[in-house]
Amino acid sequence: MTGSLDGKVAIVTGAAQGIGRAYALALAAEGATVVAADLNRPGAEEAAEQIRAAGGSCSGVEVDVNDLVSTERMAAAVVEAHGGIDILVNNAAIYAGLAPGDPFDIDPAEWDRVMAVNVRGPWLCARAVAPAMRERGGGRIVNQSSVAAWGGPAILHYSTSKAAVIGLTRSLAKHLGKDGITVNAIAPGVMETESTLGIFPADRLQRATALQAVPRMGTPQDLVGALIFLCGDAARFITGQVVVVDGGQIMA
Repeated sequence: MTGSLDGKVAIVTGAAQGIGRAYALALAAEGATVVAADLNRPGAEEAAEQIRAAGGSCSGVEVDVNDLVSTERMAAAVVEAHGGIDILVNNAAIYAGLAPGDPFDIDPAEWDRVMAVNVRGPWLCARAVAPAMRERGGGRIVNQSSVAAWGGPAILHYSTSKAAVIGLTRSLAKHLGKDGITVNAIAPGVMETESTLGIFPADRLQRATALQAVPRMGTPQDLVGALIFLCGDAARFITGQVVVVDGGQIMA
């Protein structure tokens, strides 16, 4: 712990488990006051308890990132409780439970749900926190994309949504830069999470990662370095960028 984010207030969506919880833990370890936000309220509270037990400052809050009122209520509650918002990590997304298969067999209703949460959600959350960041004189927004954005027909709607996140990131970066707000994205490769292991057979994942420069699956801990950098002062002149953390998967 370096205390690089002392005094900062950070919201992490999808913080109940997996990568989102790792992000929340890492931000708290760097001194930020963290709000663990998730549709799963008990999971958010559990993440907050874990962070407090480790000596960090965190509270859990329920939010539906696809709902305008819910996201605005979340932002208002954080400002009331902590005086402002400095960091937003748009991690919440639909991934678990999606099934690889023929792109044209996807149920249109499922397609709409994925786009609503994975694309509309980050936009609504950014929309909700931007006024508070402007009042602070700036802020950091980090969106979660994926190397699937470069083309992954096995789960077409997920891949498409993560490509859209890159477009959203670049457009918001141009819009918010004058306010001192940077907007960047992280694109993880194959991560050893419950969601990934629940979708793809282990032997398929092993074959895929064997071709990487670093021949293993990543872990949430492999992502936190990029997150902390993008949220800190060292990245104050970096915006509209996508940091790929994939062990060389794209090169393979």
